[in-house]
Amino acid sequence: MDGAPTSGGDRDALPLHLLRLVSQGLPVGGFSYSRGLEAAVHACWVSDEASARDWILGTLRANVAQLDGALFWRMATALENGDQERFLMANAWLGAGRESREFQREDKRQGEALLRLLADLDVPAARHHAGDALTYAAAFALAGQHWRIAPEAALKGFLWVYVEGQVTAAIKLVPLGHTAGQRLLIEAATAIGEAAARARALRDDEVGNLAPALAMASAWHETQYSRLFQS
Repeated sequence: MDGAPTSGGDRDALPLHLLRLVSQGLPVGGFSYSRGLEAAVHACWVSDEASARDWILGTLRANVAQLDGALFWRMATALENGDQERFLMANAWLGAGRESREFQREDKRQGEALLRLLADLDVPAARHHAGDALTYAAAFALAGQHWRIAPEAALKGFLWVYVEGQVTAAIKLVPLGHTAGQRLLIEAATAIGEAAARARALRDDEVGNLAPALAMASAWHETQYSRLFQS
């Protein structure tokens, strides 16, 4: 598979590149993080399929769509329009919006890993931004722009990465069966579409989230006695 962007006439085929980018097999270390879910399970906030669904889809709507999704949309559309200043501004905004040290470290490490992978795949923009502290969302936006994935599709793919990662972690932590995990992913399809629409519609003064319980859980996780995940 050639790494160079294809012509505009092949744009309908490009979601195949998106499938590769959202794959759990993408070597960026996503399997190492639960993004607060492990602490939520430890606190007994998540203990079965119903509470896992409420946690995963609730954080998708109230946190990820409101901050990560909204700023990813700004980064993806900025790249589409060749606006590097707006791209970097949205990246810095997202980096400053993390509620805990663990969340900051997770985003930094995954951003570095994806940017390094893109550079190894000869993506010119990755080399151009090699000295920048890019979030995972920013690196994902660069990948989408390089392989000419429409921002709307890239946003849904970006949100899917979050949901699938959470479901995979829940299967191990709660624990849930794989059939329960599939039910959650099926239900998430509608929720992701709604979250993407919300992320695209937010004004600048509406971007952000307030999740004190999630921030506290993440901080507690730093000193949790037994852990499977890094966040």
